[in-house]
Amino acid sequence: MKFTGRIAVIGLAACIGAAASAQDTDNLTAAYSEDGRYYTEDDIPTYNVAEDGTVDWLTYSGFRRYHSECHVCHGPEGEGSSYAPALKKSAIDMDYYDFYDIVVNGRQKVNAAENSVMPAFGDNPNVMCYLDDIYVYMKARGAEVVPRGRPGKKEGKSEVIREDENNCLGV
Repeated sequence: MKFTGRIAVIGLAACIGAAASAQDTDNLTAAYSEDGRYYTEDDIPTYNVAEDGTVDWLTYSGFRRYHSECHVCHGPEGEGSSYAPALKKSAIDMDYYDFYDIVVNGRQKVNAAENSVMPAFGDNPNVMCYLDDIYVYMKARGAEVVPRGRPGKKEGKSEVIREDENNCLGV
């Protein structure tokens, strides 16, 4: 499958991210855009919400992908559940590279206070091909710039995003 090469890049990015200073959680707004994607000044994917409520494509796609793969455990719109924590909070509090690492490799926390297991999704193209989308959506939910429910207005999908998606899925 094509997305396995992306996992190697993610692993390298995680090493670089671990060596870098922690992400500034107050710096969530887009500093620049490229081919329909928005980034912070630290080159971290982020959301873009226009004054009229129009969301960028990744935020919209993230809503769809989150509810396809993640909400069963983490609750609707990233609100959390009795089974798993609120991802909208995790996306704000957690470094981008740590978020990626946990989704790719999973995580287990077992101690006297908690017993939680996050399965690894590194082999799931329905997650890996859209992980930035999910992260961006959770970031927007955590910053409370996107309300609960399906975003009503969205930017169109750029050709570059479409090509990347098709390549990742092997279409």
